[in-house]
This record gives sequence, structure tokens and C-alpha cells, in this order.
Amino acid sequence: MRLHVIARGKIARSPEADLVARYMKRITWPVVQTELPDTGGTVPAALTPAREVLLDERGKQLSSEDFAALLGRWRDEGVREARFLIGAADGHGETARNQADLLLGFGPMTWPHLLVRAMLAEQLWRATSILAGHPYHRSG
Repeated sequence: MRLHVIARGKIARSPEADLVARYMKRITWPVVQTELPDTGGTVPAALTPAREVLLDERGKQLSSEDFAALLGRWRDEGVREARFLIGAADGHGETARNQADLLLGFGPMTWPHLLVRAMLAEQLWRATSILAGHPYHRSG
């Protein structure tokens, strides 16, 4: 299953970009990143079947193990692409939230979208590591 991170805004050269690159390189699953302008731009077509996850401060909070299990279930069900959308400063509109397969949050605090991108990259790497039985992740 391909993992596709679609983010509004340019990350450019920054400490956050270095973190994102570090974790994305470690992911053994196919992974793609797409940057869109803060407004406008075209979201690329998905491989089908796909699941769409919107990062949203009001989203469901999952443990790393539960997130890994979800990705594993989607993979095993034949989902070809899991798409993770990170909005601009104003987040996502109501229509997009209603159409998403999952609203995912990293806690009730508001996070800058560049940090969300780094945290998502780390959690994707952690989830795929859990599914591979890698010893890095130690379940509690």
C-alpha cells in the first residue's frame, strides 16, 4: 500500500524538512509527498481503492499501535493508497472533513502544520516498523 502525504504550504529548507526527510527515508513502504500552495492547486488523483485521512486538531487520537493496526488492516483489505492531508493554517473545510475516512489528531493542542508533517512522517515510519516487527518500537 502506498502512503501519500499531501500538504498545503512549502516546507523549504528548515529543521522540520530535515526531520521529515529523515523519517520518510526510513519508511520501507512506497511513500510519496505532494506539496500544494496554501490555496488552490490540484490534489493528485488517488490509486483506488484509497483511504483519506485528514489531519485535524479535532480528529481521533490513536496510539501508535492502533495507528499501525489500522494501516495493516487497510493494507490487508487491498487498499492501494492511504492519503494523509495536512491543511493550511485554517485547516480543512467542513465538506472535506465530512468526506474523509478518518480525521486524525495529534492531541487537543494546535500544532504548526510543519511540525504536523514531521510528526506524521515519524508515526508512519513507526507504524510500518511495528507492522514489520522491528524492535525499535516497544509497546507499553
